[in-house]
Amino acid sequence: MTQVAQVKLVEASDLPEYPISAESRLDSHYFMPFNHDRYDRSDFRRKAYRDPEVGFFGMELFFKSHGEAPLGTLPSDDDSLAFLLGLPLDRWISLKERAFNPLYNWHPVRCDNGAIRLAHPVVQEVMEAALRGHLEHKASNEDKAVYARRKRLIEVLRDIGCSEDLCSDELAVAWVDDWLLKHHPGQRRMPQFQASIGRALKEAVSEGIVGRPRRAP
Repeated sequence: MTQVAQVKLVEASDLPEYPISAESRLDSHYFMPFNHDRYDRSDFRRKAYRDPEVGFFGMELFFKSHGEAPLGTLPSDDDSLAFLLGLPLDRWISLKERAFNPLYNWHPVRCDNGAIRLAHPVVQEVMEAALRGHLEHKASNEDKAVYARRKRLIEVLRDIGCSEDLCSDELAVAWVDDWLLKHHPGQRRMPQFQASIGRALKEAVSEGIVGRPRRAP
């Protein structure tokens, strides 16, 4: 038993690291890109014609992996894989023992949470692209939210009598907005919001943000 454990430990240390964190989430990831031309030319499809049962469960594993953690991976033990597919353990093992089996091209990897799981190069590629798209979309939405919030702040600054020079100063408006995010939690309602703006502007003056010389455009 000791010898087997040591062999497994050595093997685990040599495994490639999976690049997607176990903490990454794609809560709205309800569909996946599918490159049908690539699939048409794949060895998996060609082999699946010879054993459609393996082909079906192999595709099921592709789809199931998108809901796992880390994204795009599978558990490495037979009990978990059988449960994932809704199969009795003995039936799963019989599928796995075939020369062409549902784990075709899956390989063990080490994840950032210490787990040893299975990864597939194409599934990993799809998941990394999905994460990039998710982060870019999130960043775009955050940028839009910041723009809208600062636009409303400029309107309030004008309403309470601040100079046009201040309202057109993007650096000063951004500084005041950041200060308000830290020191004025909750909704931006008058008169509390005006009082917070007054404190923010007072500190902005003391920090040299408001009233500083500005470069000509």
